[in-house]
Amino acid sequence: MGAAVMDQKLLWLGSAYKLVCYFTNWAQYRAGHAYFIPDTIDPNLCTHLIYSFAKINNNKIAPREWNDATLYHTFNNLKKRNPNLKTLLSIGGSKFGSKGFHPMVDSSESQSTFVNSVIPFLRNYGFNGLDIDWIYPETSEKSLFASLIHELAVAFREEAKKSGKEKLLLSAGVAAGRQIIDNSYSIKELASDVDFVNLLTFNFHGSWDNPLLTGHNSPLRKGSQDQRNSNYYNVEYAVKYWKTQGMPGKKIIMGIPMYGRSFTLPTPVSNTGVGVPAQGAGTPGQFTAEEGFLAYYEVCQFLQGATVTKIPEQQVPYAVKGNQWVGFDNVESVEAKVQFLKDSGLGGAMIWSIDLDDFTGEFCKEGSFPLLQAIRKKLGTQ
Repeated sequence: MGAAVMDQKLLWLGSAYKLVCYFTNWAQYRAGHAYFIPDTIDPNLCTHLIYSFAKINNNKIAPREWNDATLYHTFNNLKKRNPNLKTLLSIGGSKFGSKGFHPMVDSSESQSTFVNSVIPFLRNYGFNGLDIDWIYPETSEKSLFASLIHELAVAFREEAKKSGKEKLLLSAGVAAGRQIIDNSYSIKELASDVDFVNLLTFNFHGSWDNPLLTGHNSPLRKGSQDQRNSNYYNVEYAVKYWKTQGMPGKKIIMGIPMYGRSFTLPTPVSNTGVGVPAQGAGTPGQFTAEEGFLAYYEVCQFLQGATVTKIPEQQVPYAVKGNQWVGFDNVESVEAKVQFLKDSGLGGAMIWSIDLDDFTGEFCKEGSFPLLQAIRKKLGTQ
């Protein structure tokens, strides 16, 4: 049996690992080589694809973009090319925030209206499940989040019994910061209701930090500069904390970002290390056009003429050019993260998001979807 065939067999048949890939429905608005729609997706790269995001309208689930219904169809048609692929629809996101889930969760009647709208909606469009991205429940909303997840879990189980269809999957995008974890989740209850959680092990540092210091978006481990609360701001700590609080490792899908977080350094630039003062968010990327954020393909553009340094203890790189500082992930760092999740007995890897990788191969010259391909390959080997 050839190596490629063996690799595929390990990942899709013999291996329990999930490779969960988020797709964002606003990637269709990016120009040129960054334009991305479901047709761009190779359906054999991921085990699960999650379409982001739906919204709530009159306490019912509803499409968010003007052409979502058309894109849902294209998205779910990918299963014709890979019958093992599972698709989920995500509701929420950072812009939707906690407010977006109100007033739906404020009464049992309105919540039931939502739950009853979800199942026919998912079945009608051909999704295999729902992903709740409530970012993030506040302390006063902890019980509301738990109630919503539980009611969905019960409804999905009952519908499967009555219909004889495969049970709809239920996942949740959950926080990696310790304080938010403590405030937001009853983890043992959550563990009994969800099929898996997508652990958002990124955005540990960014231009929102106060004091504003350079720091990596998704360090694997604690850094030498970390102190007090920042000791918690790394992948290893988040994973271990979720496990010790009661989430089975096999239900934890560890997030790996396909983007970097950037900072603008004070000029004249005197210190370019980790944990040094910054004066603001980094310059927006050509295509994503968001301050302090660069897609992996934009990072590759930035790297031309930049100085790249690996943070040894955190096993991730950063790059500096002029007064711009960006912490990012590359092939080497994502492979280290996959090895860590395998050693930790986790259920697999999640990426945010498939449209931020160098999907054309034009920018990084590492082939199409280089980070995703590296993750997939590493998951599928012993």
